[in-house]
Amino acid sequence: MLTDFSPSRADAWPTIDAGYFKVHSVGATVAPWERARYEWEPDGDTVTITTLDSKLFGAGGGWIFTMTPESGGTRVNVEPTRRPSTLKGTFAALLPLVAPSSLRKSLLGPLQAK
Repeated sequence: MLTDFSPSRADAWPTIDAGYFKVHSVGATVAPWERARYEWEPDGDTVTITTLDSKLFGAGGGWIFTMTPESGGTRVNVEPTRRPSTLKGTFAALLPLVAPSSLRKSLLGPLQAK
């Protein structure tokens, strides 16, 4: 689900506003999407999302998703690397610290879909 940039992405990820969803290009191992660049190795275990432009966060930060096979599924480790550029961004960057269960819920549905 992390590297699926088809039109159904907005259906799988409830936090994506379909009206703003635009894939600028997709390569074999990279996709600039919205205002972020997604990079991965075809046989790798990591997807790195780097912010290019955001109303809340500065360029360069983002997310690192690392997948580890486990019996019956895959463990997904999510490391936020956000760089807040506004007061709202500072509050949003604190979400993983102050409400980790909320962040976990927002990722759990889409990642279990496949």
